[in-house]
Amino acid sequence: MDRLNIASTQLGQPWPLGAHFDGQGINFAVFSAHAQAMDLCLFDSQGTQELARLRLRGRTGDVWHGYLPNAQPGLVYGLRASGPWRPDRGHRFDASKLLLDPYARDIVGDFIWCDEHFAPDRMHPRHLDTRDNAPTALKARVVHDTFDWNGDRPPSIALSKTVIYECHVKGFTKTHPDIPPGIRGTFAGLGHPAAISHLKTLGITAVSLLPVHYHLSEQRLVDMGLSNYWGYNTLGFFALNPHLASQHSGISPREEFRTMVRALHAAGLEVILDVVYNHTAEADHTGPTLSFRGLDNASYYRLVPNDLSHYENYSGCGNTMDIRQPRVLQLVMDSLRYWVNEMHVDGFRFDLATVLGRTDSGFSPQAPFFAAVAQDPVLCRVKMIAEPWDIGPGGYQVGQFPRGWLCWNDHFRDCLRRFWVQSVASPLAVGSGGTLGEFAMRLCGSSDLYQARRREPAESVNYIISHDGFTLLDLLSYNHRHNLANGENNRDGQGNNLNFNCGFEGPSSDPTVNQLRQLLQRALLACNLLAQGTPMICAGDELGHTQAGNNNPYCQDNASTWIDWSEVDTDLLAFTGHVIGLRHRLQPFANLWYSGIADADGIYDLSWWNADGSVLQGSAWQLPQRRALGCLIGKPGHSSSPLLLLVNNAPHTEHFMVPHGHWQGLLDTSHPLGLADWQGAKGFELPIAAHSLLLLQQTVTRT
Repeated sequence: MDRLNIASTQLGQPWPLGAHFDGQGINFAVFSAHAQAMDLCLFDSQGTQELARLRLRGRTGDVWHGYLPNAQPGLVYGLRASGPWRPDRGHRFDASKLLLDPYARDIVGDFIWCDEHFAPDRMHPRHLDTRDNAPTALKARVVHDTFDWNGDRPPSIALSKTVIYECHVKGFTKTHPDIPPGIRGTFAGLGHPAAISHLKTLGITAVSLLPVHYHLSEQRLVDMGLSNYWGYNTLGFFALNPHLASQHSGISPREEFRTMVRALHAAGLEVILDVVYNHTAEADHTGPTLSFRGLDNASYYRLVPNDLSHYENYSGCGNTMDIRQPRVLQLVMDSLRYWVNEMHVDGFRFDLATVLGRTDSGFSPQAPFFAAVAQDPVLCRVKMIAEPWDIGPGGYQVGQFPRGWLCWNDHFRDCLRRFWVQSVASPLAVGSGGTLGEFAMRLCGSSDLYQARRREPAESVNYIISHDGFTLLDLLSYNHRHNLANGENNRDGQGNNLNFNCGFEGPSSDPTVNQLRQLLQRALLACNLLAQGTPMICAGDELGHTQAGNNNPYCQDNASTWIDWSEVDTDLLAFTGHVIGLRHRLQPFANLWYSGIADADGIYDLSWWNADGSVLQGSAWQLPQRRALGCLIGKPGHSSSPLLLLVNNAPHTEHFMVPHGHWQGLLDTSHPLGLADWQGAKGFELPIAAHSLLLLQQTVTRT
């Protein structure tokens, strides 16, 4: 600060937005279409004392800017925006509030909830508050760092070969015995050889990380001694969550994150970030003024048209970012490009992605955000995955995103749960398990959702379990959610989970109960990993991870959510790796549609069979009591050997007549490891155990 000549502050440039060091000083540029003045506030290195307040006198269009000669990286600053306090017109300017730069790459301070961040009357914030929040507000630190990527290049895994592993950086590594204690639960832990070895041995090609952006824990959670563990409450779209870094001396979170990415890439693993651009941590009209609200509320947020003092709430979190606004769209695009260009990530999973495609008339795959991504030379090359819904009108949009976008497919999830779980839970309830027709459609890529729109099977992200709900073991161990620890009297979390405790609520010593749970876990995993589409599994499901029946542990940063590496189901781990290995090896699971139509020789590329060897057709597809079928994939005699999938979810052994030539067993889910070391020829009857499936491959015989 001593070297700065405050009086020599220059006008600077309106680009790039944020604070940028050019080697001789720092340029500041901030967007606000409705502010009347913008002040730059400089602080000491800890962000505790305001040292100077400078007016940004440059204004180009809607960007306020200024340049500080001789300023150096490490400078800590905040913003104050002056303008009208007219909530009825959408404006909430208050110069007494220190605001965080939306483009901050490093955020200083531990946020403290206090009254100074709010209007005097939170429930009716119509009046201007003059209390200064600077002592407890977050500030930005100017960064200008380099990193030796050592020739790092993106793995660029084809969709047809992609297997996604959704995980929380801390939850995956916090108790791993082979990761040094000082880096467990951190980016460094995920980049450690022990973590990478697990992923590679399993056959994973991409890790999808729950949010790593800087976020806040809601005041309600903090008051209860909890925190927002998942991180879906972003405040800084360019900054990392510092609590996921090891905080080793001299190593910044950015360097640690980059080192992790470099290590994962070296092992051939892609890094996908779960990102939250649908809302911010400023909540609803009673929420705090921390950044966007104070800089330009009417531009950053979607407001209720006939009541501009309230927010459209398509996110369920109190507010919705207005991606229709060009500068808000620019913020999102700049953030995405930053994570690809500067941090080398390989893709994004967009939380409540329908919000990003909302226009004035509803959701559109031609919305400006999608058009911007499609033409962007950086972003068009990375994987884009949508959570294809929000809570607003017309929010459910599975299969409706632009071509090339992947979508989480909850039709697949629910169908597979109905078939394997609900039909066992309620065998006498007509229709509880769905129909064979829908089950077959989901296994073959959900053509009803994708093929008709000229989409590829791989654009369906097939999953049974995600972070949002029960773990796989808990899905089969609990009839009811057990969420009291969340502090909402067990009202939170999904109520209808298509789950079944297999005869006992919670952990059981009954071998019959445990055997059924194990059978259903293996059957669900096998279908998830072998179906047409892009498979995703949730971290820990391959290990038998439990959350004790909590199906919404978003606020549980403790041993209840961290994977317990001392309680690994080694058989299930080996089974999962075996199935993923089969997927990688077998060409018929590539990214292509099967026609189900006979060629000139009368041969089908896909056909369905009854247990007696006859073709499954007509009304038999819709019989709810039918729980067994066979699927022949590929044409005999062609370059890729045909596969035969035999499925039996009846409570008894089913005998299948095997068609076409000689067959070699590849997978038997009734075996704890999935082993199937037998073979046979056309005409033999093959017993399929209850609640199991078999996978066979046709073999070539030589005479």
